Amino acid sequence: MTAERPGGGRVTVAHLTTVDSSLRFLLHPQLTAVRDRGGRALGISAPGPDAARLQAEGIDHVPLTSSTRSMNVLADLRAAVELWRVLRRERPDVLHTHNPKPGLYGRVVGRLAGVPVVVNTCHGLYYTEADPWLKRTLLLVLEGIAARFSDAELVQSEEDLRRLVRTRAYPPRRTRLLGNGIDLRRFRPDVLDEEGRARLRRELGARDDQVVVGMVGRLVAEKGLLELFEAARLLDDRYLVVVAGPDDPEKPDALDRATIRDAEARGVRFLGMREDVDRLYGAMDLFVLPSWREGFPRAAMEAAASGLPVIATDVRGCRQVVDDGVTGLLVPVRDPVALAAAIRALGEDEERRRAMGKAAVERALAHFDERRVVEIVLGTYREVAARKGLDDLAAALADPAP
Repeated sequence: MTAERPGGGRVTVAHLTTVDSSLRFLLHPQLTAVRDRGGRALGISAPGPDAARLQAEGIDHVPLTSSTRSMNVLADLRAAVELWRVLRRERPDVLHTHNPKPGLYGRVVGRLAGVPVVVNTCHGLYYTEADPWLKRTLLLVLEGIAARFSDAELVQSEEDLRRLVRTRAYPPRRTRLLGNGIDLRRFRPDVLDEEGRARLRRELGARDDQVVVGMVGRLVAEKGLLELFEAARLLDDRYLVVVAGPDDPEKPDALDRATIRDAEARGVRFLGMREDVDRLYGAMDLFVLPSWREGFPRAAMEAAASGLPVIATDVRGCRQVVDDGVTGLLVPVRDPVALAAAIRALGEDEERRRAMGKAAVERALAHFDERRVVEIVLGTYREVAARKGLDDLAAALADPAP
């Protein structure tokens, strides 16, 4: 990709998300891919502490002050109007939106604002099979309406893609499986040597004979934390459960202080937001993700690439990460008894954990490379530009000559 237009001027690719942490932690490789090829990478989101980090790395950020994670229709309408003004001022060549909410209003506003290429990524359908029929139908209808304003739809989960195409929410010819990826150079089994592993486990308060059961995720109920806390109560003191992740107070299912204090009383250790999760995986013996709903869980991919067996719920997204019985175990959703049984099954069998961890690394190397995701994203931009007759933009987005 040579991000200089033949007629002059740099190509601008804008990514729209709800919060700046998504730009920094989830979309960073896609933003830097544009920057490193001489283009202008632009993030649009609510302002926050990660915006300054992005700016320091040469990634521009424009605040969308009305953007919020909470369910607030008036705030979303204000955000849509604000986005219109941003797009008319910044004039990006590509607008890449990300669901849930920015993917809905962003596609519509991007098209109406005259952005040449509008692409959306579906990170996961925001319902579970247990949700009422009306809720599931409404969400699919809204996705279908928004998809009519985009040029391409990228879907992380294969199961989500099949459903979106089958229900005609997404046009098949403009929909592509994206998958998900992580930095396999950072997440690998040898991040810690034996001495480093022992030292970090001591910092976590783990005895040498304890099995460290880890989870990384936001402190919200839909991540299955309540079930994990109940499972921890069913385990004996051979097991230490540690949870790393930030509070998410804007979410209606955010855990309150009383719930966290009760879990701590049961022996669960809360580590807060950590930037060294690659090291944390090295101190764990197995990883759990008892979510009610997932798109394509990043933390589970990171744990697998780090050589950990993963116990996850049998829901779409998790099924793409965990090969049941090979790289980990799948358990029923909202079932703490089954979760505790799975933890004991692996906790009591070190050889099985080792074999599953090895298989997990092999699966990660074959399927979870973020570089492949970046290639698909940039290729989609080029294909759309060529299809729409935007020859200068397609040329600017072309692969560099060898």
